[in-house]
Amino acid sequence: MASIPWLALLSAPELERAVDGLRVGDADAGDYVCRVGRPITYWFGVIEGLLKMSSDNVDGVSMTFLGVPPGGWFGEGTALKREPYRYNIQALRKSVVAGLPIDTFHWLLDHSIGFNRFVMNQLNERLGQFIAAREIDRLNNADLRVARSLASLFNPVLYPGVGAVLRITQQEMAYLVGLSRQRVNEALAALQDQGSIRIEYGGLRVLDLAALRASVASAKKAL
Repeated sequence: MASIPWLALLSAPELERAVDGLRVGDADAGDYVCRVGRPITYWFGVIEGLLKMSSDNVDGVSMTFLGVPPGGWFGEGTALKREPYRYNIQALRKSVVAGLPIDTFHWLLDHSIGFNRFVMNQLNERLGQFIAAREIDRLNNADLRVARSLASLFNPVLYPGVGAVLRITQQEMAYLVGLSRQRVNEALAALQDQGSIRIEYGGLRVLDLAALRASVASAKKAL
């Protein structure tokens, strides 16, 4: 419960209702938490591990939209509209995933100001995240794609459970940005030389998040 950020915003009756509905389960690497076209049943969050959001085009080519590290909750837009999933959510490693039933999600929207603010902030941050992703992808610059992906994974609003160190392998990073592991390694080495990050065993430590975001912002201005 301590790793679910929005629980602290609820009143006692709201908290009781939410906790009663919450379900937590394990997802092995490769497991799908939800799939395109399936009816929505839960609003999901990551307790431990790493998930990716993706979809397949008409040619069967997969496009990854974002990664979801610990502390991240996703799919509030789909939950609000009660529409079928338009994306796949897949575990990149063994993960612990929480789910809030869709009816409980809407009950909290109807009764909790704190929960409404949390969801509103989520939607606002997610919109900015997707706009940034679209802009950087147009540059077709691998280093900037890696920098943008890292900056988004260290977003303290969307992913408060990450902290200063992100537990991720270079292969997992390659899955998220759609590049080879070798190319991701080169981009991470360049960011380390700039002093933005430090590559550690089993993860990455951000030394200067402002500099990491600034490199992305500068690229966007160049468009």
